[in-house]
Order: sequence, then structure tokens, then C-alpha cells
Amino acid sequence: MNSSTGRHFLQIPGPTNSPLPVLAAIAIPTIDHRSAEFSALGLNVLKRIRSAFSTKEPVVIYPTSGTGAWEAALVNTLSPGDHVLMFETGWFATLWSKMAAALDLKPEIIAGDWRSGVNAERLAEKLRADKMHKYKAVAVVHNETSTGVTSNVAAVRRAIDEAGHPALLLVDTISSLGSIDYRHDAWGVDVTVGGSQKGLMLPPGLGFNAVSSKAIEVSKAARMPRSFLRWEEMLTANEHGFFPYTPSTNLLQGLKVALDLIEAEGLANVFARHDRAALATRRAVETWGLEIQCRNGSEYSSSLTAVRLPDGHSADALRRQILDDANMSLGNGLGPLADRVFRIGHLGDFNNASVLGTLAAVEMGLKARGIPFGRGAIEAAADALSKDHSVRKQAAE
Repeated sequence: MNSSTGRHFLQIPGPTNSPLPVLAAIAIPTIDHRSAEFSALGLNVLKRIRSAFSTKEPVVIYPTSGTGAWEAALVNTLSPGDHVLMFETGWFATLWSKMAAALDLKPEIIAGDWRSGVNAERLAEKLRADKMHKYKAVAVVHNETSTGVTSNVAAVRRAIDEAGHPALLLVDTISSLGSIDYRHDAWGVDVTVGGSQKGLMLPPGLGFNAVSSKAIEVSKAARMPRSFLRWEEMLTANEHGFFPYTPSTNLLQGLKVALDLIEAEGLANVFARHDRAALATRRAVETWGLEIQCRNGSEYSSSLTAVRLPDGHSADALRRQILDDANMSLGNGLGPLADRVFRIGHLGDFNNASVLGTLAAVEMGLKARGIPFGRGAIEAAADALSKDHSVRKQAAE
């Protein structure tokens, strides 16, 4: 059966569904990016985007994907041959380390199990042993999109401070920005990397660098080649709401409306909505008798849940079945998790009905593929959604 009628459920962990008001704003005729009208738009979004990062520091907005924002973080703060300490939390942490190597940096990635977050104590051991301060930066992923694991960035900051190490702290929030509580200033992050296509509910095309004053100062002496991604010209032009080259004008129009929607709901309420959806999803997975990829309750992601299938069953076949039968897309397993894991995205623009519909479609797929599962999952999820659970206070469920 091929069911293509009705709304397509895009339940991958990003890009996410864009609300109609955001799409309508993007569809407004393009304006002159050198005009007073655009200056007002630029000043508006450049100021208000800071709240998403919980920062008073500048946020640079690039017409790029999150990958471009990764590169901007590296090339603006480092010099060829610099050592960068990283932690293998999954696919995207690994890709970031590969980028660093391609840029003639020297990444040292601490091996992980793809089921846990950053181990701050292992980072601290490396930093305490680095008496010559060869590591110029520590780069970690806040929410690993491939595994559904959220790392404790505050603990990473403490590890750096307790080691008395001067390394910069670079953090990827591409799948947590606007979805999971994150605090650029309070956690002492030097560069936070973000993207438009997940919690901010926009199509792909905008990349972000939230930058500390320390990072800006370090960038003045950094020797990595950079032009398009250079902070200096961006920050100078941004003072008046402009950009040093043609920006993604229509996506910025959409960003203004996306920030309107987030502010109207309230950022704390946005986080709570994601927490509830994640809890409901985990309750369903547990009731089905399936295994969550993330091992530690304190590290469960509120943006997505990665689910392991029993041996002998194909996650990709299940995803194809669900797409054919329910017109719903789920995230695939990446790297060593290919065909073993499927990922349920619950971030961005959604409500309780979206969550329950998603879980019902998954259950239909499990039945169609002959994968054993326990009954009562949808009821368990509905119960979780109807109660005032404080997920972040439940360190281990």
C-alpha cells in the first residue's frame, strides 16, 4: 500500500516542519539588502537571535548550513597545525573532527561508544596532562543527532576551568538550539554553532556562530585562511543591520517570524513541550519492549529518540514500510548504526497530536514488519503527555 494522501509527517531529526507563518514570511517579495527596510530587519533578528543561545554576545548569521558554521568556528579561532580536543559521541562529532583534519588542524578525538555523552572527566585528564597547552580548543556536540544523546556542556566547562587550561570551548547545538535548554553565557562557551533547520523551524540555509569576547580577541591572531566566513567584516556590517555580502534575505524574513512564534510561546515553554514529547516517545518505546540507543537517563535527548531494533530486523525496511503505509519519514541510522537504528524526531513545530500520530504510525509499521512489540504504547505516551512531568529533574528514569 502506498499512502500519499494527507499531510506528510516529516519526523526526521531535521530539517523539521516549517510553520505556515514562517513559510509565508519567506514568500514575501525579496527586499533590497542595502535598504533602510533591510537594515531594520537585520538589526531585529541579529538582536533577538541572541535569546535562543541565552547570550548577550554577538551572533553571526551566515547563508550556510550548520556545516558551514562548524567551519567558521574553526577557521576564525585557530591556526594551521593547532591541536583540537574532541569527543566521539556519534556521527556528527566524527564529521567535525574530519573537517578539522581537512583544514590542517590536528584533532584528537577521545573514543566513545555512541550511546553516551561527553565524559568530562576524560577530557579533564587530557587537559591536566597538557602542561604545554598544546590544545587550543575543546570542541563537543551538545546534542548528538545520530544517537539521541545530550551532553553536559556545563560539566565540560568545569573540566576546562578546573584544569586551569586556556583552551577555547566550541559547541555544536545544531539539533538542540531552540529545543533543549542551552546557555552560551552561563556555561562559558566561546563559540556556539547552530543551524536554522531544526528547533528554529526554518528551512536549511542559515548557520550561526554565537561568539564570546575571548573568541573575538583570539580570532584577531588566528592564521587560518578565511574570507567568506571571517567574523570581522560580518560584525562590522552587522552593527548597522547589514552584511558584507548578499545575505539570505528571505530566510531572514522567516527567522523574524520564527522568533516571534518562539517568544510568544516562551522559551521555557518551548523546552517543556520538547521534554514532554521526548518523555512520551520513550514511554512508548519502553512499552513496545524496544531499546533506546542512549544508555543514560540523564542524557536523553528532547529533540529526538534513536531506537534500536532486535537482531534480525531491518530498521531501513521498517522506515520504508512506514513511509509507504503512513506517509511518514523517520531518520535513518548513520555509520555503524545503519539499518540497526531508526530515529524519531520530536523537535520544532509540533503538538501532542503530532507526537501520538507519529507513534501510532511506528506501531503500525512494527506490526506490518512482524517485529514483536508490547501493547499499550500509545496509551502510555498519551498519559505522559497529559501529566506535568519535569523531565530535566528526572536524572534517571
